[in-house]
Amino acid sequence: MADEFMKGFAILSVGILVWMTFAGWYNTESFYDTQLVAPNPEDPGTFTALALIVKDAALYFALLGALTFWVIIPAGRRARAHYA
Repeated sequence: MADEFMKGFAILSVGILVWMTFAGWYNTESFYDTQLVAPNPEDPGTFTALALIVKDAALYFALLGALTFWVIIPAGRRARAHYA
């Protein structure tokens, strides 16, 4: 079970780090204003739009990856052991 925890923790750490990096670049208006959660820039260029897609994908990857390794896989193993 420790390896599932570490896999989920690694996915969560890397995904959140990528999300925080892109959110810091594109969703921080100023140091004293909203940080990381400001609205996306209006009329983004091509690379900015791709970066915003990567930012959202990293957040979902982090949350779903951790959920998978911490909840779904152990629950599936326990259910398989219980019913087999």
